[in-house]
Amino acid sequence: MKISSRFFAFIAALLFVTSAWAHPQLGLQTWTCRHMSFEEVVQFAAKQGVTQLELFKGHINPAAPREENLKKLAYLKKHGVTAYSIGVSGTSMDKEKNRQLFECAKLFGMKVIVIEPKDQAQWDMLEELVQEYDIKLAVHNHGTGTVYGNPATVKHVLAERDERIGVCMDIGWVTAAGFDANEVFINYGDRVFDMHMKDKRLDGEDAKGRPLDTHIGLGNSNYLQLFESIRESDWSGVMAIETDSPDFQNDPTEFVARAKVFFEKHFPGSH
Repeated sequence: MKISSRFFAFIAALLFVTSAWAHPQLGLQTWTCRHMSFEEVVQFAAKQGVTQLELFKGHINPAAPREENLKKLAYLKKHGVTAYSIGVSGTSMDKEKNRQLFECAKLFGMKVIVIEPKDQAQWDMLEELVQEYDIKLAVHNHGTGTVYGNPATVKHVLAERDERIGVCMDIGWVTAAGFDANEVFINYGDRVFDMHMKDKRLDGEDAKGRPLDTHIGLGNSNYLQLFESIRESDWSGVMAIETDSPDFQNDPTEFVARAKVFFEKHFPGSH
């Protein structure tokens, strides 16, 4: 049986598309633009060519009237931008208050909520909401001395929980806490649902004694090996550009533009 050249062309195209799907997506954590209004940050992202937003609490209120958030959803659609997540979101022992997060995520079509529960007693209740809504939770890490600053603590939480509970890996803070981002990513396996693309320098500190933020790719985070592992694992989540630097946040234009160039250099064709 003779196989036509069209068949091989179809297979090649299919493999190309499949490969493209496996790339990570570029996003923006709107904490980076915390001095902007919701409308301003949506316009900013659209202008920068970044279509995936993780909204921090200054840009979205889960307890707001439904009509208010529907207007925000319409504004996002108008500008071709998607709110893929909300975080880092506060949680408590009040289940109905936590439910507001899930209802908000459901309204926006979000598949993951980023949280950092200070009290680990909340996990039973949060797991129940994950199972009820079928929306993932991703625990975020900050630096040394915080609840989830050590990846071993996070792994312990994951081992006991629904597989829809995973990680939002903040690459900069992983580095600042003294861990290798690539090794941490590999060790988490398939439980990394989201990443904050941030970089830290370990040769200096800010006024609060924290490692300094820098342009992504210029700090001590092990991005080269991490990107290689991302490609090898076909990880296709969102890497959200983020900075804690007040200097960058005053005008994040250059910071975001340079981060986008850095990302696209390593993942050409990703959006």
